[in-house]
Amino acid sequence: MRSYRDLFRTPEFTPFFLAASAQQVAQTMGNLALGILVYRATGSPLLSAVSMFGSSLVQVLGATFLLSAADRLPPRAALTALSLLFAAATAALALPGLAVWAVLAIVVAKGLVESVGGGVRWGLLNEIVSKDGYLLGRSVFNMMSGLMQITGYATGGALVALLSPRLSLLVAAALYVTAAAVVRLGLTRRPPRTTGRPSVSATWRANALLWSSPPRRQVYLALWVPNGLVVGCESLYVSYAPASAGTLFACAAFGMLAGDVLVGRVLPPGPRSRLGFPLLLLLALPYVPFFLHPALPLAAAAVTLASVGFGAALVQQERLVALTPDDLTGHALGLHSAGMLTMQGVAAALAGSLAQLTSPAWAMTAMAGASVGVTLLLRGAAGRAELKTVPC
Repeated sequence: MRSYRDLFRTPEFTPFFLAASAQQVAQTMGNLALGILVYRATGSPLLSAVSMFGSSLVQVLGATFLLSAADRLPPRAALTALSLLFAAATAALALPGLAVWAVLAIVVAKGLVESVGGGVRWGLLNEIVSKDGYLLGRSVFNMMSGLMQITGYATGGALVALLSPRLSLLVAAALYVTAAAVVRLGLTRRPPRTTGRPSVSATWRANALLWSSPPRRQVYLALWVPNGLVVGCESLYVSYAPASAGTLFACAAFGMLAGDVLVGRVLPPGPRSRLGFPLLLLLALPYVPFFLHPALPLAAAAVTLASVGFGAALVQQERLVALTPDDLTGHALGLHSAGMLTMQGVAAALAGSLAQLTSPAWAMTAMAGASVGVTLLLRGAAGRAELKTVPC
């Protein structure tokens, strides 16, 4: 599979893509509206960041206890049910007078459900397009994510400015319902990829097997930690520039789109495989000068450039799929998704805490510096591993 045209000619890819697009718009609109709603009510950068990214924080619990369900549930039924649950949770967040503790409880519950959804979704993508088309398919989804984030943040920002955050949340809930309908009507019924019942012990066994391989372990760390720390920078956009947060989120989404086009479509396999670590450095370095509190045009340019580095994830995902047995694909990709989102939630909480003690600008610089340091450590470890495999 070599072109985007081939992808969209593949049976079921188009409805699968459209459903994921609707869900991505719903998620971005809902998160922006919720972050603004909480910030207006509390004035707290920490609570604002946690409300936007807190569902990611509990993904580790899902990865620890629930992830075996990713390969043991019928994909169409699971994705339909998940979208409807997200719709109900998002509509509940729009209730007037909802206490902050209740908001955070709903966010946590939503995160537990999402931890299974990533494995179901990306395992199904691997079935629809097969391994030889996975990188191209995932790059299209990442590009869609960038475009839909731009759409979601622009639309959500307009709805918040003209009407209210609660209305934006209700629109997001309606989009989740739309995604559920597209999945139910557009995809065929498939059996689970693996037999047996989901269980905690099955989850632990698969996690242990996946983590036991040093090459897979290194890929997971590269997927989780550096980009998670940079998402900590993104979680502070609302408190860094309250009136222009939607602009910064849209610029980040545009940069991510450019990086996915570059890695997924433009670069041939050889150069692409060597760009994983350089792109991770690009992801963090433009945030380092943020302690100077650059004006909005410079901040937007830095955010756009940095987000091109998110293309590193495609390089690492391609390697992860190549290193994983077929019957564990959904679990492996779900573990990647859950770990990545967990790290993003941890980083958002850490960044919010630093911003409380210092300022959003200084906290963004600190998170970016930590990301650069982790990337250099991982690169050094990879270099030592390569030397060990070279015969003397």
